[in-house]
Amino acid sequence: MKQTRDFPRCTVTAKGARWVEQGHPWIYEAELLEEPGCENGALVDAVSEKGRYLGTGFYSRQSKIRVRLVSRNANDRFDAAFWKRRLRYAWDYRKAVMGADTGCCRVIFGEADGFPGLTVDRFGDVLVAQTLSVGIEMRKAELFPLLLEVLAEDGESIRGIFERNDAAIRALEGLEQGRGWFCGGGGTVTEICENGICYAVDFENGQKTGFFLDQKYNRLAVARLAAGRRVLDCFTHTGSFALNAARGGAAHVTAVDISEQAVEMARANARRNGLEAVMDFRTADVFDLLPELLARGGEPYDFIILDPPAFTKSRKTADRAERGYKEINLRALQLLPRGGYFATASCSHFMPHERFESMLREAARDAKVSLRQIEMRQQAPDHPILWNVPETDYLKFYLFQAV
Repeated sequence: MKQTRDFPRCTVTAKGARWVEQGHPWIYEAELLEEPGCENGALVDAVSEKGRYLGTGFYSRQSKIRVRLVSRNANDRFDAAFWKRRLRYAWDYRKAVMGADTGCCRVIFGEADGFPGLTVDRFGDVLVAQTLSVGIEMRKAELFPLLLEVLAEDGESIRGIFERNDAAIRALEGLEQGRGWFCGGGGTVTEICENGICYAVDFENGQKTGFFLDQKYNRLAVARLAAGRRVLDCFTHTGSFALNAARGGAAHVTAVDISEQAVEMARANARRNGLEAVMDFRTADVFDLLPELLARGGEPYDFIILDPPAFTKSRKTADRAERGYKEINLRALQLLPRGGYFATASCSHFMPHERFESMLREAARDAKVSLRQIEMRQQAPDHPILWNVPETDYLKFYLFQAV
């Protein structure tokens, strides 16, 4: 898509300008003094009330986030060379921080890589992309081939890019939902190997892009503690934490999920890795199961893992989400024997570290246990955190011993 520097301008309030100058890449509707009067998804220059250049970004006529900045350099030309250079930068970063683990990793993480609203995950020879901003949607026909070029230059063979644009949030940008091959093709179930464990990944029908890559190294941390222990893995999804615990030498692992389909996938992954002899699987609601186990006097689990889905996706429901987090953490801590081990996580940006830790303290107090922290971890580095963009800091993962 050919660009020039003669972009429409939008004027930003003093408050909005301060926010941008502090490094945040979003300009909200309420922070615009005037709309640029251009097509949806076009590049616009944001300026202060005094005309000072603030940055250039994608304009969205429909979203409350009116402008998503992609550059703060007034000399940038948004041609193919610019986008390829930025894609190369993102890929080189993955090679640096992931080493040999780039075969399965997040290649593009939205604003953290300068591509607002774009996620690209790699599963072997398949890229799975999700586009959540109209600006990226208008340019994907240019960006995706450039990404394939960058990978090919490093000898990385990709058979296709599959789009998972079935997220309801696309409606906020005036975009329709859908899924299918952007280019290439073939089957939509592939096999990946992570931490020495093989998984079937259904990237057409699985959650998000098909597999949660952000907990990769947190699973290894669990595996290191699992040897000889009886493990209860709650919200197991495709069994990733449970399988890492089993491979780490656990005496036995029980994997639980409310979805029968997820449990069947976890069971199949256990067979795929020859770990089924030390595992069993239950289809159950964790909110019901933990009280049931307590009422029966508990079961001899000495390592409990809680990795629930996001209980809140907005500030409006954060209070209710906190109550849910406390409920499961309290019941899990009541089940654990003294000296037992405990892993707990939240993947919601709207449950910040301070609030999550406060909830854990309350749960431990009510369970009458003390928590001895082993590790506090976050997402894998292929999901980089920009300190000036709080939304990129979302995953909290804690390992404790109950004493």
